[in-house]
Amino acid sequence: MKKARIEIIPLIDVVFFLLATFVLFTLSLNKSQGLSVSLPQSETSEIRDPSGSATISVTQEGTIAWDKDPVTLDEFLTRLKSFKNQHPEDARILINGDENAPFNQAIYVFDEVRKSGIQKVLIETRVKPAGS
Repeated sequence: MKKARIEIIPLIDVVFFLLATFVLFTLSLNKSQGLSVSLPQSETSEIRDPSGSATISVTQEGTIAWDKDPVTLDEFLTRLKSFKNQHPEDARILINGDENAPFNQAIYVFDEVRKSGIQKVLIETRVKPAGS
């Protein structure tokens, strides 16, 4: 009678396949280019592509950041004009506002972006859990 053997090579193949799948999945996740803030929830959230866009964060304290750099209001306006000049046709802005940020500060950012001539403005949210 033949003795049973456990083949380890197929097991290693499966483990490497799972590892590669996990790494590729992790790399494909959407990553925010803005500051880490607690985004408001929305049932109609959609996946967005951050390439070719700038992310403006409004923190809980009401401060503004361009991508991950905190900026003053004057710097924000200067960077906004510069961004519009660099992308005259396809400029997109992602507003990454904390759910507890002052509403008037978020509206100020939205208004200034629209006044600069950029019409593609997206507000980042997180998906609201079902049943909430």
